[in-house]
Formats: sequence, C-alpha cells, structure tokens
Amino acid sequence: MPVSLSLTVNGKPSAADVDARTLLVDFIRNNLGLTGTHVGCDTGQCGACTVLIDGNAVKACTILAAQANGSKITTIEGLAAADGELHPMQAAFKDCHGLQCGFCTPGMVLSAIDLVQRHPDADEKTIRAELEGNLCRCTGYQNIVKAVKQGAQAMRR
Repeated sequence: MPVSLSLTVNGKPSAADVDARTLLVDFIRNNLGLTGTHVGCDTGQCGACTVLIDGNAVKACTILAAQANGSKITTIEGLAAADGELHPMQAAFKDCHGLQCGFCTPGMVLSAIDLVQRHPDADEKTIRAELEGNLCRCTGYQNIVKAVKQGAQAMRR
C-alpha cells in the first residue's frame, strides 16, 4: 500500500508516494538519488546509513520512510556549503586522515556532528563510546577521534 511522504531533504522539499514498507535508506538512495548514504549491514549495526533527522543521528536502515514524514533530513550531500566549502566536521576528517576507503565516512561524519552538538567538549572516552554504533574496518579509529576533536573545535567557532 502506498503512502504519501512530504519531507525536507538537505534543505529542499521532497514529496513522493512510496510503498509503506520502504526503508528510509532506500528512499534516500533510490528515490532521491543521494547515494552518499550507504547500505552496509541492513541491521543497524554498522552506521554507514546514518543521517540526521531533525538534527539527530538516525540509522536510516532502521526506520521506514513513512516514519520520517514531515521531518528535516540531512545527508552527507547536504553538509557542504553551496560554494563547496566543507562542513567543519568534513574538513576535520579530511585534514586528520579520519578516513581511508570512505565507506563508513558519511555515517561517521553525521554521527560525529550529532555527538558534538550533544557533547561539545567530549573527551576521547566519550567520543569512542558515542561512535560505537559506527564501524570502520580501515582506520583503527585514532584519526577518527582526532578528527572529531578538531571538528568540534571548528564547529564552536
């Protein structure tokens, strides 16, 4: 059975009729063509599909698109400024080499933004605990923690 959606994605209004069983991650990727939101595990374990819904980090493979109806969603594609300037957290991940293959990076960056909004002065222990739901198989997390700290400082400015 189709449901009608009306939401804002990366600052732009979006409306569509979708199957009631459509996951938010599939709507974002297949209906909107925003492929920066990755499908990793399909079980909410890896965090590759993380987006911001009304400013809060949510794993888009764990909710139906219909549950996000009326919400403001930010994907990795919506973070950079119109002129291409990176969001401070994106820039920090780049500067601190907080990524390697890049598969986990969009979800990691969005989770880090939510983390910093809730814990602006997070220490390493808090950062590691808060990012437990985002898996990276490449970096060993040292540079990710460093990037989150640098991104937090830049976001405060």
